[in-house]
Amino acid sequence: MGSPHWKRLCFLLLAGLTSSLLLYGHYYTTVDVTSPADPPLVSSPSLLQPEPLVLAPPGTSRRAGSHVGQKVDPGWRLNRGPLPSQPSRCPLSVVARAKADPTFGEIFRFDTPVLMWDQHFTPETWDRLKTRHVPYGWQGLSHTVVGSTVQLLNASANRHLFDRDTFPGGCVRCAVVGNGGILNSSRQGKAIDAHDLVFRLNGAVIKGFEEDVGTKISFYGFTVNTMKNSLIAYEEYGFTQIPQAKDLRYIFIPSDIRDYMMLKSAIQGSPVPEGSDKGDKPQKYFGPEASAEKFKLLHPDFLQYLTARFLRSELLNTQYGSLYMPSTGALMLLTALHTCDQVSAYGFITSNYEQFSDHYYELEKKPLVFYANHDMMLEAALWRRLHRAGIITLYQR
Repeated sequence: MGSPHWKRLCFLLLAGLTSSLLLYGHYYTTVDVTSPADPPLVSSPSLLQPEPLVLAPPGTSRRAGSHVGQKVDPGWRLNRGPLPSQPSRCPLSVVARAKADPTFGEIFRFDTPVLMWDQHFTPETWDRLKTRHVPYGWQGLSHTVVGSTVQLLNASANRHLFDRDTFPGGCVRCAVVGNGGILNSSRQGKAIDAHDLVFRLNGAVIKGFEEDVGTKISFYGFTVNTMKNSLIAYEEYGFTQIPQAKDLRYIFIPSDIRDYMMLKSAIQGSPVPEGSDKGDKPQKYFGPEASAEKFKLLHPDFLQYLTARFLRSELLNTQYGSLYMPSTGALMLLTALHTCDQVSAYGFITSNYEQFSDHYYELEKKPLVFYANHDMMLEAALWRRLHRAGIITLYQR
C-alpha cells in the first residue's frame, strides 16, 4: 500500500466523491462505447434550459434589492450586444458547420453566454441562479462571496475568451489537449503547437512529452478541486506546478464555493480567507502578478446549457444526479467550440480507448477510471458525432 501506484489510486478514490464513485461500475460495464447506436442528443427545451439573462447597465449598482438592469433579448449573439463586437470572419467556422448540420443546427445556441462578468450579477440573476445547485447555479452559496467575486471581473478581457483582433483576416484554430493515453508516442506535438490557441487542463504534464503533446499553452482549465487533486495525484509524473506564463489565461469552472473564493483571492493577491482552502496563497498556483485580466469564469448558464443540450446523462435521473457534471475535458472542448472557429481535440476518449493507458504520461498501462460524477461513454459518443459532422477534428489512432 505504500507504493506510488497505490497512493495515487487511494487518493483518487477518496478525492473524487468517494461515497458514490464506485456505485455506477455496473452502469459503465454494460455500455458499449463502440456501439453505433449513440444516445440521442437533446434538441428540445428541458428543465435545464437557461432563462434569459438580465444585465446591469454599465456604471449602475448591482446590490441586492436595487432591481436595476435591463432584459436582454434571448437572441443576442455571443460577442454582440453588451460585449465587444468580434464577429468571426472564418468561412468554415464551427458556427457555419453547426448551422449546416440538420441535428447540431438545432442543438447549438451560440447566443448563450460563455463567461460570467460583473454586469451579470444582478438581483434578478441571483434570484434565478440561487435555485439551482452548482455548477449550474448558486444554491446554498454565499451571496456576498459570489457577488464580490463576480464584480471583480470588470475588465473587457473578462468578457470574452480571446481578442479576435489579434487574429486578423483568418480562422482562429484551437487545439484542446486532454490527458488521455492515446497521446503517448503519438508525435502530435508539432501539430498541436501549430494551432493559434491551445487549451490544457488538470494534470497537464508537458516536460518529457513535448514530442507527443507540444509545449504551447494559452488556456488552463480546472476546478479548484481538480487542480489540487492533480497536483497530488500526478506529482510522481512531474506535475508539480500549475502552468504559468505571461500570456496564459486561467479558466475557472465554478463547481463549488471554493472556486469563487479562490478566484477572488487570486485577483486580490491575498490568501483565501475562509473555507476548506483557508490560508492558501493563490500566487503559488497562478504567479505573483496575476491580475483580473488573466482569469475567465464560465457562466453557470453556459454549464446548464451544455449539460441540457449536449451531455444530458441518464445519471441525472438517479438519486445521485446532483453529483453529475460533464468532465473538465468536455467543458474545455465545448468552450472552445463556442468561441473558436476551428477546433481539434487531442487526448480524448475514442472507441478504442481500452488499447491505451488512462493518461499519456503513465509508464505502466493503467485502465481508464470511470467516476460516477461523469458520463464518459456519453462524452465519447458526442465526440464521434461532432467528428463525423466535421465540427471538430478528433485525434484517433
